Amino acid sequence: MSQQPATTRTQAKANRRSALLNSAASLFARRGFNGVSIEDLGAAAGVSGPAVYRHFDGKQALLGALLVGVSEDLLTGGRAVLEATPDADASLRALVAFHVDFALTKPDVIRVQDRDFDSLGAADSAAVRSLQRAYVELWVGVLGRLFPERGSAVCRLQAHAIFGLINSTPHSVHIQGSQDATAREVLEAMAWSGLTG
Repeated sequence: MSQQPATTRTQAKANRRSALLNSAASLFARRGFNGVSIEDLGAAAGVSGPAVYRHFDGKQALLGALLVGVSEDLLTGGRAVLEATPDADASLRALVAFHVDFALTKPDVIRVQDRDFDSLGAADSAAVRSLQRAYVELWVGVLGRLFPERGSAVCRLQAHAIFGLINSTPHSVHIQGSQDATAREVLEAMAWSGLTG
């Protein structure tokens, strides 16, 4: 009997890990971290409960991987936006569009972050906070270039306020299908107005 090539096994493992993270986001968003068992997580991803431990040390480690991972994605994506845009005005518009897209495509993760952040282990909590601060500073830098008369504290406050607006909408208002384009347009316009008005 021949063995699967290592690359196939590696891809299958990566796919299972991704399925577990997606299932965790959905289940934690609906029932909260404390309302979900390892067996629930495994069943939702199509594996047994004990099989979860092949990918994560436990439920808290899965939560950590989910929230650290999404924070890394935000920071990486924000940096890519800034590298691809020619000036501060274009950078801010692109950051707004990037964050609106994040909020509309990952409302479960935002809900988990809001509700279950305190369930993270100390190392993961520190990592998420550090990544989030770095992401905020991308916005502060762009706002500072556009509005040099504003202090960094004001720019930081504006960035946090806009994140609150954008992040809260997809999980407080059920958005689906044809509403998506309208939601994007409204959120981007409101964010732009809030940041530049």
